Amino acid sequence: MEGDKGTVCVTGGNGYVGSWLIKLLLELSYSSFGTAIEGCKGVFHVAAPMDFQDNEPEAVVTQRSIDGTLGILKTCLRSNTVKKVVYTSSITAVFFNKIKNVEIMDESYWSDVDYIRSEVKSNLSSYAITKTLTEKAVLEFAAQHGLDLVSIIPPMVLGPFICPKMHVPVHTALSPILGSRKNNNLLLNLAMVHMDDLARAFIFLLEHPEAKGRYNCSSDTVTAPKIVEILSTNHPEFPIVDTLEGIEGAKLPGLSSKKLLDLGFRFKYGVEDIYDGIIKSCKEKGFL
Repeated sequence: MEGDKGTVCVTGGNGYVGSWLIKLLLELSYSSFGTAIEGCKGVFHVAAPMDFQDNEPEAVVTQRSIDGTLGILKTCLRSNTVKKVVYTSSITAVFFNKIKNVEIMDESYWSDVDYIRSEVKSNLSSYAITKTLTEKAVLEFAAQHGLDLVSIIPPMVLGPFICPKMHVPVHTALSPILGSRKNNNLLLNLAMVHMDDLARAFIFLLEHPEAKGRYNCSSDTVTAPKIVEILSTNHPEFPIVDTLEGIEGAKLPGLSSKKLLDLGFRFKYGVEDIYDGIIKSCKEKGFL
């Protein structure tokens, strides 16, 4: 049965972000389906390959991502019902470049693929290249074919979650109490957004007639000492086993969400809300 607001398609609906987006869509009287595009008025493309271990060659992962995403866009065009597509990009498509001494980046910034290949020694490298080249291909295809498409660029997405496993962002954010140092260099200067705020931004951009192009979606940027302070103050039942002192790595810039805010969107949640949501979900699922 269709909801009052019509039917939309969410790719990757069983994933970390997609599952929460579907939950919110249903609460807002949309009907949402995971696969069928025909008959839908809007499409949220959330699914994406995430090979942080570089188990496959970067070129293979990237081409599969581009081909798969463009295939979805072609289906949208053929449907004659899809009015708008919201594509999920990543902060990794923004901040990996030669530009120095920039504390915050807007939508005009792009990651430099050649720079990533030659200078970035990280398990995020392949993922960043894939997200950068796929987003560029998506925007170019939409422009060439007159498809109404916006790209949303989230930083680390945190807060409550539905899916049954602890995904990489959650594990990284909780490293002070879990003791893992994998990827915790990201906590030097961490741009983040609450899961529910991101889901609301997806829907906001689908519904807003003036939304065009790229939109950063980041509510806060927080440092490692602040993360430790929030956890130790608000959740003292979990002892701090790693104060994050001595982390090595570049201080990554934050994302400016001015374009999204100027369109009328407002964030509901701050950093403490984000960590409260993470802890609550991890307790419920037996991870803590």
